[in-house]
Amino acid sequence: MTIAALELKELMEQFHEQGYLVLPNVLPQEKINRLNTAIDEIIAEEPESLAHNIYNSIARHDELASLIDHEAILPLIVNLLGYNIQLHISHLTVRQPNPNDVQTASHSFIDWHQDGPHPKFPSIAGLTATYYIKVCYILSDMSQPNRGNTKVIPGSHKKPYNPNNKDVRQQLDGEVQVCGKPGDVFIFAQNLWHAGSANQSSFTRRQLFLGYSPIWMRPIDYHQADESLLKDASPIRRQLLGQISDNKFKYYVPEDKMVPLKSLLLDS
Repeated sequence: MTIAALELKELMEQFHEQGYLVLPNVLPQEKINRLNTAIDEIIAEEPESLAHNIYNSIARHDELASLIDHEAILPLIVNLLGYNIQLHISHLTVRQPNPNDVQTASHSFIDWHQDGPHPKFPSIAGLTATYYIKVCYILSDMSQPNRGNTKVIPGSHKKPYNPNNKDVRQQLDGEVQVCGKPGDVFIFAQNLWHAGSANQSSFTRRQLFLGYSPIWMRPIDYHQADESLLKDASPIRRQLLGQISDNKFKYYVPEDKMVPLKSLLLDS
């Protein structure tokens, strides 16, 4: 799958309006199969649990790392967030069926929130800027609600908003459960109000979140990229792994040669 320039602009407008996008059929079945095989291998190394939340997951398997610079997704992220960016987080979530809404230490469900640090990102007049964007690769059948789907409040990133009840098990006015098939991609802004609902189905939820932020921000789940990821990495992948210069000042004011992602920026 590739995204033409005209379609890219339309998607950007939709993202700015709604705060999220669902892109169908980004990954072919062969790739989905390889990713799920990799996830099987990763989960086999983890303690048994209703819910797995595995951070810095790209360091766990090359198959997951291959999505860092996906050719269909990266141009969209660059044109939404700018070209001086890095990978901010890689978060693999696997949630087993949980019809009784059992809460676990690894978070079988997550209540309504905006992503960000503590204390929170600064806000002006009740609005928080978009500091990073997450790309969710859907790797199990999430085509129906109540399968542990992410819930969102469309447009809640661009207006003062605070839900009266933050319990994800309580339905809010205007909420949407994001549905998709394996290979679809869900993209959302960190300042969009969202939640991770409990999996009340017989299906196991599998989703891989890759987040992107300005390169001058600290990543969430790693201090420095593993050498195994940097070995033989392309210039674009090295940038996304936070390796552009030994001079840290250049992370704020990079030279063009340090940020090859600039080549993906549309002409204004």
